[in-house]
Amino acid sequence: MRRPLPTDAEARDILARKRTRPRRRPPPPMGRSLAPFIKQLDERFGQGSGQLEARWPEIVGEPLSRVTQPIRLTKGRAGRGGTLELRVVGPAAAFVQHQSAEILARVNLFLGDGAAEKLRIAQGPVKVRAPKSQPVRKVVDRPLAADQEEALNRAVEAAPSPDLRDALLRLGRNVLKDGG
Repeated sequence: MRRPLPTDAEARDILARKRTRPRRRPPPPMGRSLAPFIKQLDERFGQGSGQLEARWPEIVGEPLSRVTQPIRLTKGRAGRGGTLELRVVGPAAAFVQHQSAEILARVNLFLGDGAAEKLRIAQGPVKVRAPKSQPVRKVVDRPLAADQEEALNRAVEAAPSPDLRDALLRLGRNVLKDGG
């Protein structure tokens, strides 16, 4: 024999009396649990060449960044006196070697004092970086005042050909717009 289903009031009463399993809490954010570990690794090994590579054009300048690429930053004994290894395009190696003191000073300014004390140069191909795009200037085409436009038309009406007249009008408008 089938058992009859409980009414709504009975179902609510049954559910209120029964304990359900507590909801499972979501795990804490990964960054929170990894932060102490990452801090410990950073103190032990310091920032690597990944940080340098991301900001390399800002550190050494655009011309030098086109011919160099940071490969590795190794710590010396006792955590000081690291060595920065650069990959340099062949002909620029001598130029980079002469600027090594300035490059090391800039790297130490970025990473902290004493992060790199030696520079090791390895000749080889360098990744081509995408050039920074210049911001696009919007050109607003302002019309000339009516009296200026009329004076310009009178000045060029004696032109021998229509093409020359149109070119002179364009030139005159541009000169007058720029404050001439």
